Amino acid sequence: MGWLHKKLIRPLLFRQDSERAHNAVVKQLAWVSRNSLACGIVKSLYGAPELPATVFGLKFPNPVGLAAGMDKHAAAVPGWAALGFGFTELGGVTWHAQDGNPKPRMFRAISDEAVINRMGFNNSGAEAVAEKLSGWKKSGRWPAHPVGINLGKSKITPLDKAAEDYANSFRALRGLADFFVVNVSSPNTPNLRQLQDKAALDEIFAALQTLNSSRKPILVKVAPDLTFEALDEILELVAPRNIAGIVATNTTIARPPTNDLALQKIYAETGGLSGKPLRQRSTEVIRHLFQQTNGKLPIIGVGGIFSTDDAWEKITAGAALVQCYTGLVYEGPGLARKVVAGLRETISAGGFKTIQEAVGSAVKI
Repeated sequence: MGWLHKKLIRPLLFRQDSERAHNAVVKQLAWVSRNSLACGIVKSLYGAPELPATVFGLKFPNPVGLAAGMDKHAAAVPGWAALGFGFTELGGVTWHAQDGNPKPRMFRAISDEAVINRMGFNNSGAEAVAEKLSGWKKSGRWPAHPVGINLGKSKITPLDKAAEDYANSFRALRGLADFFVVNVSSPNTPNLRQLQDKAALDEIFAALQTLNSSRKPILVKVAPDLTFEALDEILELVAPRNIAGIVATNTTIARPPTNDLALQKIYAETGGLSGKPLRQRSTEVIRHLFQQTNGKLPIIGVGGIFSTDDAWEKITAGAALVQCYTGLVYEGPGLARKVVAGLRETISAGGFKTIQEAVGSAVKI
């Protein structure tokens, strides 16, 4: 089915503005999600084989998940499982509803298989998302895989009130998801990345854990542009604030060198870059985090995963789970199934019995 996407569907989608095409695809999957028969058909076409993993106390049918940013409004929660993903991370969600940055705000760098976005946490707000999630649960269509929520800071909230803002969102959503990710690394909200500072992040996690009576796993998502020293400071909070894991990484503000004038024009746009140019740096960050924690802290690897080889690189560098976003844009709806099937073969060929045995196997500790 991959050839159909690349030869017919993708060219049609790529004739449209990036955000408009994105919204159209999510809207179609939202319709599928509300229809049992359609959801079953999609699962028969794209459902992934089993490759179970247990990470931060949750059981995943396979280690390939959907990254945050694809479904900000919880519009298609059952549909992502039908597409073969082993887990879904919704959002980013902020306490206050917000429109995000002015359009256009999403751009394709097609020849490099990358995307630049400066969406700015456009979402309907934590309470509206909570209502949407409650509706999915009541419908009986809740997916049989873990669902996480990516939490961002509202643009109107000053930095010194950030902890309160994150706490308000968590309070509204804590009973409706399996895990949470604190996003302090998006480049598209002014000054947000300052919250990666150890003291600021400590304040946020202190506020969240005070509310976390059911001990939901709470992770933090880091930027690929941080130095290793800055990452090590974040790691100092893992034990005292019971950080369950790290998502590595968010999009980057860096740009790859190019002599292509068309690419130079795209890369001049402000925003975060995702896709193939991010793959190497995100893997470097994963490897460093795995080494620094002696492999004891779960890492979700994201950045440039388009194939089994890309996923395997991150897993053997230390990622217990991986996520896709831009790879789905370019490779199409069969991506999760293709990657999971390939991982099963690779694990067997490498002499591993489980996916867990392969995590960090290429790293010396």
